[in-house]
Amino acid sequence: MENSKIELLAAYFTIAGDIYPFGPTEISPFDFAHRVEAAAGAGYKGVGLVHADLISTANRIGLKEMKNILHSNGITRLEFEFLGGWFATGKERQESDQMKKELMAAAEILEATNIKIAPGLHLDESHNNISLMIDEFGSLAQEAVDHGTNIALEIMPFSNIRSLETGLGIAQGADHPNGGLLLDIWHINRGNISYAELSKVPGKYIKSIELNDADKYPISPLWQDTIYRRKLPGKGVFDQKGFITAIRNTGYEGHWGVEVLSEELRKWPLEDMAKNSFDSSIEQFEELTLLKT
Repeated sequence: MENSKIELLAAYFTIAGDIYPFGPTEISPFDFAHRVEAAAGAGYKGVGLVHADLISTANRIGLKEMKNILHSNGITRLEFEFLGGWFATGKERQESDQMKKELMAAAEILEATNIKIAPGLHLDESHNNISLMIDEFGSLAQEAVDHGTNIALEIMPFSNIRSLETGLGIAQGADHPNGGLLLDIWHINRGNISYAELSKVPGKYIKSIELNDADKYPISPLWQDTIYRRKLPGKGVFDQKGFITAIRNTGYEGHWGVEVLSEELRKWPLEDMAKNSFDSSIEQFEELTLLKT
């Protein structure tokens, strides 16, 4: 893919302001229209929305107005997050199904590219009911068809889906064109998944990619490192170009998300968050091109 065709998407928390996952609120202090304008002005072709902010904004201005704002700013890629409990039972499943219903309905109107789904937050992969997860993942992907979107399952090193083998096994088992993986460079590196292994994933099983960076040594517990300590691409120790090359080798041709969750960066002015995250990300592709010439 030529760099001129690279489409970057500002993941929700990259430009949401001084909030973070599982914090007191996940609703951005910045107006939806201002976030979209800042993202488009920086060069982004896509943005992300977390469920709480999506519902809050929709209740305030309506989904049709949200669609108008996206289209008027040339934003053609949209991702929602973060559906958990999709293979659970009981109250957890009831809550998941309600969120799923709201995300699917909004995805149809706003023409969302992906709905990101979470693994479970327990560590022992040996306790996974893989056949159940394959069935539930396939059902989600089939439901996504009716709403014009896709399902992207994220691999996380502090979860029950922390290996590429497990995540890919679920995607391959379901083998649905509207279901695949979300591969975040932070989770890949902190999960000790090699780029060589990554490059062998068939591109049809990848729905979304996310770029960011980090320090050499993570803090503990690991989930705090991902929420508070990420860096802009190229400002840490991750091999950005190696990651991009590995993903390109899979045949993936979709957009590239930029997800920077940082205690420092989230306090920046909105325009600075958008511009600096975009510039540092697109620079990784430009430098990769220069290396080939």
